[in-house]
Order: sequence, then structure tokens, then C-alpha cells
Amino acid sequence: MIRIIAVNILGSILIFTSVFDALKYSIQANKINQLKSSKGFSRRFINWALTNDLIKLAYGMVNLDLYITLSSILSLVCMFHLFWAIYWWYPYKMRGLLNFKRPSLLTYIINSWQSNKTRRHL
Repeated sequence: MIRIIAVNILGSILIFTSVFDALKYSIQANKINQLKSSKGFSRRFINWALTNDLIKLAYGMVNLDLYITLSSILSLVCMFHLFWAIYWWYPYKMRGLLNFKRPSLLTYIINSWQSNKTRRHL
């Protein structure tokens, strides 16, 4: 009985603190949209954060843990917003030219996982 109450209390606190976790990603995305540039924002950071929360979501769904599942969904929504803002405002090499064409999302994702030494500059 006490264990169930403790799990529910801690789960509620987890959901509450997940709002702050998600809020930091939304604040970063809004800042990028305001500046119209994602220069200085790490693509690797958001990739690792997305990977972590996707695994956390899978774990929560396999274990049927409502609290972990809800907290990861909340964070993922805001992370995808940040990911899209970084993709949209990334300082591409050819930006500003008349024939500028943003690379495909798949090209961008593959490029963002490569090290700076081996990747082609977009």
C-alpha cells in the first residue's frame, strides 16, 4: 500500500518536473526562431537528447510505466520542435544565395551524426 502511494507521488513529481525539461527545449526553439539562426546550438546535443527520450519512451511502453511514457512524450514534442528549428535555421553554407536549396531532412540527419572532421559542410 505504501509502495503504491510512493510510486504515485514520485510519478506525479516526475510529470511535473518533466514540464520544466520540455520547457527548456521550447525556450531554445523560440530563441532560434527569434534570432533566425541556429548558429551556436549543437545538433549533436539534440540528437543525443532525442535518442535518450526515444529509448525512454520504448522502455516506458514495454514496462507499461505511465509516468515514464508521459514524461518522455512531453519532452519529445518539445525536442522535435527544437530539432525542426535547428534544421530550418541552420547556417547552411549557401544560405542567402539566389539558388539556395535546403538539404533534405535525411541528408541533414546523416550529416549531423558525423564528426566535424569527416562530414561535408552543408
